Amino acid sequence: MSILKKFEELRGAYNHVKEAGNDPFSVCFDEILSPTEGVVSGKKTILLGTNNYLGLTFDKQSIETAVSALRENGTGTTGSRIANGSYGWHARLESNLASFYGRDHAMVFTTGYQANLGIIATLAGRDDHLVIDADSHACIYDACKLTPAPVTRFKHNDPNDLRTRLGRIKNNGGNIIVVTEGIFSMLGDKAPLKEIVEVTKEFGAYLIVDEAHSMGVLGKHGRGLAEECGVEDDVDFILGTFSKSLGAIGGFCVSNIADFDLLKVACRPYMFTASLPSSVVASVVTALEKVEKGELLREKLMSNARYLHSKMIAAGFSVGPDVSPVVALRLQSSEMAISFWNALLNEGLYVNLALPPATPANMSLLRCSVSSSHSKIQIDKAVALFTKIGIEFGVIEPELLAQFG
Repeated sequence: MSILKKFEELRGAYNHVKEAGNDPFSVCFDEILSPTEGVVSGKKTILLGTNNYLGLTFDKQSIETAVSALRENGTGTTGSRIANGSYGWHARLESNLASFYGRDHAMVFTTGYQANLGIIATLAGRDDHLVIDADSHACIYDACKLTPAPVTRFKHNDPNDLRTRLGRIKNNGGNIIVVTEGIFSMLGDKAPLKEIVEVTKEFGAYLIVDEAHSMGVLGKHGRGLAEECGVEDDVDFILGTFSKSLGAIGGFCVSNIADFDLLKVACRPYMFTASLPSSVVASVVTALEKVEKGELLREKLMSNARYLHSKMIAAGFSVGPDVSPVVALRLQSSEMAISFWNALLNEGLYVNLALPPATPANMSLLRCSVSSSHSKIQIDKAVALFTKIGIEFGVIEPELLAQFG
């Protein structure tokens, strides 16, 4: 029997998606023209599914800093920081991250996934209790598999259910670690963080917030949902990524916790993964400076988010409850979502196809992520395509077509 036979059901589902047209796992961009446009199969395509929230992938200063670091330090570090040492750019970025968040400590990882995986799995020991939002990202669930700690899920964004579950385990000994996210990646909804903070303080629990999709997006200085809600001092660990608003790749953790440096010798995903090349780290250093001073970029981003969100609702689509850069269209079945996604791509609009079991409540979604670099013309064109195809597929009423051309 083939060692891969256990994935036969997955193969069947994958083949079903491919047979409908384009393969979402193998979309190849012939060329990337800007943060908002690319070329797919020779067709100019609007990019509305890239998480490039501040459009910094083509920032000239970030590119020049990266090129300079590439020339000075080469293409890679060829090993972990424990084995091969740190470069000056690594130390500078950690110092800048700590300063940006007003924290004593920062730790840089090679990916955002690795940051969540490493920190959560390392912090939660055998005698501790890990309590996570039911709609947590896959990397948080994967961290749960690595820890010996018992894991409890609370209902999505429900502080009352969190209180109930913490009440059941409060006398079991060990530390309680609660994990939530700033902006949730699938529907773009925000955690009720003030209320969650109240509950965690009530039970003396530690709180981890993954700000992957809210860093650079929320808060006056772009520090995320904790800043926007005024509860930064009540969050013990903030995790995040460089692959969204900062336009690169990598992850981080910041904290004021005493003895934080022990994590650098206790966290195996950190210890045994090659560190980021200087060119990437240098671009992130520059991008972080722009985030810190980027209030106008955030205003433009949220203006675009409000515009897309309201236009989709006006067109008759069912989207996520909160206005954020993630605007997800809910469809009634996987088959409908696959067909709709193919039709959009063929018309020159790239969004994300998100299907069960990777979605909350097994929803079938077309996920958009808007950028500060999108023009109103591009957003209008995207909504017009959604509306045209939505009418063709019977998702919305035909009389709405006249509103969008």
